[in-house]
Amino acid sequence: MNRALFIIALAVALSLSAGCNKTSQETVAVATGWTTDFLDDFDSFNTDNWQDQRIWVNDEHHCYVPENQFNTRQVSDGTLKLRVVDLGEKRPCDNLDKFGKRHPDTQYVAGRIASKNRKEFVKGRWTARLKVENSGQSGMFPAWWLLGAQNNEAPVDEADETVCWPMTGSGEIDIFEHHSDGGPDHYAARAIKSLGYCGGGDWQALMLVQEASLDQFHEYSVEWDEKHIVFRLDGEEIYSSPDPHDQFPEPLFAILNFAKINDSPMIGGDWVMEIDWVKHEARQ
Repeated sequence: MNRALFIIALAVALSLSAGCNKTSQETVAVATGWTTDFLDDFDSFNTDNWQDQRIWVNDEHHCYVPENQFNTRQVSDGTLKLRVVDLGEKRPCDNLDKFGKRHPDTQYVAGRIASKNRKEFVKGRWTARLKVENSGQSGMFPAWWLLGAQNNEAPVDEADETVCWPMTGSGEIDIFEHHSDGGPDHYAARAIKSLGYCGGGDWQALMLVQEASLDQFHEYSVEWDEKHIVFRLDGEEIYSSPDPHDQFPEPLFAILNFAKINDSPMIGGDWVMEIDWVKHEARQ
């Protein structure tokens, strides 16, 4: 699945002497300066890596449902498909907001997964290879992002998950976020700047809007160096966000979701974000 790393490993291997004893994995680490400590290529839905996340945020118009109900998080042919589905009529929704208010009945259902309490890492590099079909439709809001592991929103499984967004312990980094208001074939990459109180996050100060052909697979990454958060598209740096005060020292977990943020009709059937693989790498 990871053709780029294969090519790098092959090139380095050919330049080494015939007596070299390194494995291909060690060779990749030498060539790139990174070693993979988590990889999910979605041959199945692995509950050791992910859990369904059912929550009502951002005034979203859909209901997140578990267990691939209505085909909202299908794994097939080596990829994960997260969908927004129009059921045609309203049904009850059990999603709650952070204050315990229940989502109103809705005809839309969607998929959202999180690695919370499964795969959480301090810094390093997170990458996902994904695509989004028919981008730019009104209400589309697919995203690939990170959140601090002490976040106090559902699911809460550990005693220390008490920190409100976006305070340290519940910080947010958006690696890929397509908001339909700006039209097709673009996405935002950003770190959320904490204003120092619960609910106080600056979405604009550390944001880049980037063009990309969203209906084709691309690799969307974020990594840390000493003083910056570096965003990459297909391995190429597109944005370096300053992080002079180390805003994100905490373990972070990954989220993949496809949201619907208004009641506009869906054109052409289900909305789909398809994910080939997700990985985390640590620096050598």
